[in-house]
Amino acid sequence: MKLLPHRMPRWYHSLSDNVRDTLVLLHQFRGLLILFSLTVVGGGSLYFILAQQNGEPRPASIVEAIFLSLSMIFLQANAEFPDVWYLQIFFFVMPALGLSILSQGAADFGVLLFNRRARGEAWQVAVAETFTDHIVVVGLGHLGFRIARALHELDERFLVIEENPKAELVSQVESWNVPVIHGDAIKHDVLIKGGVPRAHTIVVATSDDTLNLQIAIHARAVNPKVRTIVRLFDDDFAREVREAFGITAAYSASAFAAPAFAAAAADLDIAEAIHLNGRVLNMSHLTLVPTSALLGKTISFLEHEYDLSVVLLRHGKTAHLNPPPDRPLQAEDQITVFADSSTLHKLNRLNK
Repeated sequence: MKLLPHRMPRWYHSLSDNVRDTLVLLHQFRGLLILFSLTVVGGGSLYFILAQQNGEPRPASIVEAIFLSLSMIFLQANAEFPDVWYLQIFFFVMPALGLSILSQGAADFGVLLFNRRARGEAWQVAVAETFTDHIVVVGLGHLGFRIARALHELDERFLVIEENPKAELVSQVESWNVPVIHGDAIKHDVLIKGGVPRAHTIVVATSDDTLNLQIAIHARAVNPKVRTIVRLFDDDFAREVREAFGITAAYSASAFAAPAFAAAAADLDIAEAIHLNGRVLNMSHLTLVPTSALLGKTISFLEHEYDLSVVLLRHGKTAHLNPPPDRPLQAEDQITVFADSSTLHKLNRLNK
């Protein structure tokens, strides 16, 4: 079986998130870090030059002098105390200078490194700036939260924009290493902060139809190529919106709205969804491309391997309801399957 294209395991995403998170933190404290580095390197270089002029045997190299300078700061200088007064000064000045610089940011750096909640809104924006080719979810109400949870379960990269976030929902979403941007998504600067210009999809799921449509239009203005998934309460209005405004998908609220939104954001072709024994099963159409990892697999293999049902197979003008189980899949086959969102997501990734 071919490897899934453009998809990394969850542990890799977790590691990537932590690395990105730390890099953003280092960027935030770059001024103090640069000043501290200059102090260590500059102090060590000056000490080396003066020591050489005075004929001191140590330090023997500029690298050793820089290490000695760093050791002085932490009162751990591994060198004999010099006889020359201007070299003795370094043993007193370097600790005072270095520790004064560290004291300005070391405590804050430690707190922010291990406590994301202490970083505040500016931090969320800083992390969001590192996102590309992601999904933006607008609205963190009950539906928005369920969409976010479904996207998290699908292992999609996304962030959230919410004007009036509820603390308990924000806390849960942030525990997934997902940034939450506070602001009104109808405003241009908030869409920019949310990375809409770099996003591949925006899901608009507030409780106001008119506001949802306005946000979708503004998002298309910021990024004409972004896919727009919009929540609308009226089915007829949803159909009109898709046709009139070029919205990718518009769904009315229902018991299975969240999985449908998440599936649409993940670029799954969902035709229908039903509740069955506590599960939400989706009917989806999948056209096999020439590079698909599913080519050559039989209908029976597909159903048993991925716990789904193939209800229709179409090739050209020929269509088969409940196709033969030993029929191998070919390029340009269009199959209609019933499966849950995670299974459809897996098939979609294989069919690349």
